[in-house]
Amino acid sequence: MKIVICPDSFKESLPASAAAQAIAEGVREVWPDADCVCLPLADGGEGTLDALVSATGGQLLTRQVQGPLGQPTLARFAVLGDGKTALIEMAEAAGLPLLSPAQRDPLRTSTYGVGELMAAALDLGVTRILLGLGGSATQDGGAGMLQALGARLLDAQGQPLPPGGAALRQLARLQLDGLDPRLARVTVEVACDVDHPLCGPRGSSAVFAPQKGADAAGVALLDAALAHWGAQLAQATGRQVAELPGAGAAGGMGAAALAVFAARLRPGIDWVMDALDFNAALHGADWVISGEGRADGQSAGGKVISGVARRAQAAGVPLLVLAGSLGDGYQALYPLGVRAILPIVPGPVSLAQALDGAAENLRRTARMAAAVWASAGGAHGRLD
Repeated sequence: MKIVICPDSFKESLPASAAAQAIAEGVREVWPDADCVCLPLADGGEGTLDALVSATGGQLLTRQVQGPLGQPTLARFAVLGDGKTALIEMAEAAGLPLLSPAQRDPLRTSTYGVGELMAAALDLGVTRILLGLGGSATQDGGAGMLQALGARLLDAQGQPLPPGGAALRQLARLQLDGLDPRLARVTVEVACDVDHPLCGPRGSSAVFAPQKGADAAGVALLDAALAHWGAQLAQATGRQVAELPGAGAAGGMGAAALAVFAARLRPGIDWVMDALDFNAALHGADWVISGEGRADGQSAGGKVISGVARRAQAAGVPLLVLAGSLGDGYQALYPLGVRAILPIVPGPVSLAQALDGAAENLRRTARMAAAVWASAGGAHGRLD
């Protein structure tokens, strides 16, 4: 019996490695001798550093940078095993978990610390930067990142803009001639788990700003500010990127990376699965178990579960998903090859109780799923 266990992190509750361990423990209560291959996954956001450093034999490093509100923040980044590739998770310097709910304000938060991490990577002589987008507390379109790397954002009076997405409304001139010249010798690739454009009904502000603390008026203001930012990026670089899929990722940082770095955007889950040689792990597997904190329509659009589903379906291995909760549109996962989706919370509980009990809930639900499979003869064949 071989089972590949490959969850994403359960946000604000369990890292992917702990989630995989809990699932494996539940399975082994039914099949003590099962070959549980634990491959914790990430999609370019939280958990990507740990997954790829482990897979490549890389090195984790730490630098003090500015956090999303300018506060001193210790942020991690990595040099992967080839010694030439830096991996940066933007959420390490500008992520939502760095702020309390009361501090969340996407009109003011900045990605400046992300640019500081990129500069630290350049100091080490890397020739390739992998930039993971996701989990941002920001809606500044990557403007702060560019400022940290030497760009100048000036208002009509020639004064530097203050940090934050709201300030982009006042941008009169974007000057890129001061960018760190070492960027010209570096390839930038971006892991992006969403396909949203920069602005509009499916844009970054409309879809993601509310969870970062913006009310309806703030969403409208930020959407207009990012539309202006997109026009300024096009004028400064000659690249029209606002409508491209992924331009709205991480509060619009995708647009800055596409326009200024000519970055290649790729689903982060593919980065991670390739590094882990995921296809080889599927050989001979009877079952795949993945999961995340909330399964919904977005899960089908480039996140961990959709990536696992594509490869599991191609290999002919059935996939079970364990989810902390089910949201609107989760049924979109079934056509991708997901065999079943099981919520792990046993009954009505508070959010705090659900987060605190995630490990035990995963363990119990995995055990029940294995028991059902065993009773149906799964120990002697595939889940078909």
